[in-house]
Amino acid sequence: MMRGAVEAYIVGIGNKTFNYKQVSAAIGLTAPAQQRAVALYLAEQAFDGNIVEVAPGKYKVPTHTITAMGTFVRLRNGKNSVILDDDDEAIFVAERNSMHALNGDRVLVTIAARVKGREPEAIVNEIVEKKDQTFIGTLRVDKHYALLTPDSKYLATDILIDRRHLHGGTTGDKAIVRIVDWRDDSNCPTGEIVDILGKSGENDTEIHAILAEFGLPYRYPSAVEKAADRINADITDDEVSRRLDMRDVTTFTIDPKDAKDFDDALSIRRLPNGNWEVGVHIADVTHYVKPDTIIDREAQDRATSVYLVDRVVPMLPEHLCNEICSLRPDEDKLTFSVIFEMTDKGKVIRHNIARTVIRSDRRFTYEEAQQVIETGQGDFANEILTLDRLAKILRKERFDNGSVDFDRVEVRFEIDEKGHPIDVYFKESKDANKLIEEFMLLANRAVATFVGTLAGKKKGKSFVYRVHDMPDPGKLEDLAKLSKTFGYRLRTSGNSHDVNRSLNRMLVDIKGKGEENLLATLAVRAMAKAIYTTNNIGHYGLGFDYYTHFTSPIRRYPDMMVHRLLERYLHGGRSVNIERLEDLCKHSSNQEQLAANAERASIKYKQVEYMNDHLGEVFDGVISGVTEWGLYVEINDNKCEGLVPVRDLADDYYDFDEKNYCLVGRRRNNRYRLGDNVKVQVARCNLDRKQLDLVIVDEKNPPRRLADLAYTPTKAAKPSKPTKKGKAQRSKSRRR
Repeated sequence: MMRGAVEAYIVGIGNKTFNYKQVSAAIGLTAPAQQRAVALYLAEQAFDGNIVEVAPGKYKVPTHTITAMGTFVRLRNGKNSVILDDDDEAIFVAERNSMHALNGDRVLVTIAARVKGREPEAIVNEIVEKKDQTFIGTLRVDKHYALLTPDSKYLATDILIDRRHLHGGTTGDKAIVRIVDWRDDSNCPTGEIVDILGKSGENDTEIHAILAEFGLPYRYPSAVEKAADRINADITDDEVSRRLDMRDVTTFTIDPKDAKDFDDALSIRRLPNGNWEVGVHIADVTHYVKPDTIIDREAQDRATSVYLVDRVVPMLPEHLCNEICSLRPDEDKLTFSVIFEMTDKGKVIRHNIARTVIRSDRRFTYEEAQQVIETGQGDFANEILTLDRLAKILRKERFDNGSVDFDRVEVRFEIDEKGHPIDVYFKESKDANKLIEEFMLLANRAVATFVGTLAGKKKGKSFVYRVHDMPDPGKLEDLAKLSKTFGYRLRTSGNSHDVNRSLNRMLVDIKGKGEENLLATLAVRAMAKAIYTTNNIGHYGLGFDYYTHFTSPIRRYPDMMVHRLLERYLHGGRSVNIERLEDLCKHSSNQEQLAANAERASIKYKQVEYMNDHLGEVFDGVISGVTEWGLYVEINDNKCEGLVPVRDLADDYYDFDEKNYCLVGRRRNNRYRLGDNVKVQVARCNLDRKQLDLVIVDEKNPPRRLADLAYTPTKAAKPSKPTKKGKAQRSKSRRR
């Protein structure tokens, strides 16, 4: 009966992939024993050739040769593939069958039916849509030709450049090159220089290269800066008369010590009825930046400020973000505010949203505010202590209602005047940080709730929400099964509040225990990414039905959008075009992800640069990732992460156990599992590729001499003339 139901499901599935969980659910089998039977039957069918195992545990009905559209993925290790449109399946493409398609190109491919014992392969028939391709790398200029050796993981070959179009580039320069052609009979593409970033290895050059790698701007257009300089920052009496004047209320900012753009301030005073009035005041950027102006278009395109190790790449011109809009002390400033009335026990009675004018009395750093909280002494001590007490009530209530509590430790570097990292330290969130966080969350939630419930039972007005979807069910289920082996019970069903409370209990219970690294890492990986959208599904991680971003318009374009929409709806304006708004939300989400990637890349670069000063040294670490090609280990002292290549695990042949997040030795059954504590030695550093290689150190593998670690220089290898023989040799050496 089970086999017949499975076969009927397979017949009707068409060209889609499936696994045993999908089949079991479709035919109504929920018991673990029944699901195991389905898994075994599918494995038998694949062995007999009746179905194709396209990836471990994923199957497909075999077909004759088919044609399909997809996106090409090129990797420098030669493992090219095409991601098919219909099911996101990755099919291998040999280089000889690639038509020199580049990463991201849209291609039409032919896929042959799988030959038993071999993986399916695709052949590129046509490059339907070429993606504009730029690569960053190091120039070598010879007498008759010039080459760029790319830093990218997506291209294994050098790029040939006409010497007549070098734009002043010389050997050793880091440059951006656009590929213009790659003939079928050539082993390397030809390109043209887009920009010269500077000498390879210099700090500014490398930071600009990271920004360019992710398509982010590394210079601010002078025309936009000049437009900002022309803005009149004067606050007229007429403008004040249209706003709620709160200049006589105690107000202050709390920010990082190196911050210059103060975009939020808090005010507090006791009301006659004994309650507290707490104002969350946000810089009124949209008063100065009007829609569809040159400044607005640049901000919209950037969508966010980018925070790198040694600098901020601002969304707005510095004259706006650091001067006109920044809520600096002892200056009148225009703000958009949410003003709360709260009881002494932290209950919000009501709130008012209004455009205001304020005057900050004091600029606090987080460290200064924290000292006031810890000692009870200092400027505005009563106000800060009251806000801290109220924030802690709000925070407890938030977690009681299902908000997820992930500890966040941020890596920071102490750098010298040349940008070289000389020390690593950790930025931890203390009470002063949490105080600001809670009131920003409160304001964001209030604004989103106001607009989201504005129309009552009628259709809501178009708005920008910050949403966070449910965790990946499969990853959450895997986490629950694994945590059970350590004695923890994790709920995977029920409402989000119950699941989150269960998750929080586990995160508290594992503190300081051996399994903490493993389970906390998997919990984070189970979470979805938060995005901007007009479709409100709530914020799972915070446990809020309505949430948006209102509190940082100096550094986030969605906050500027929210300010404009809020002003419109407060005055009874009609709903805006939702399609256009959704496009801006998607763009902002994409730019946010690129900015996060660039931030991580800058941290990774500085980590490798820092560890390059510690070659051969031994550190304690924890396994932070497990893959078929090796172990990722995070060093405890500095949070630098490096790879222990599987080829360097010389005591055995290791297989990757994906289900249990470990590498397992075939002969000795030795296991390296995610979250395990290990000792590692720093073996190799490659700054161009931001790669740090480590080796395991234990009783069987004592520390090695530096000369025995096969240390390779951090500079890019000198490229050779692009001959067919030379190109093959270079590719082979890179694979080693």
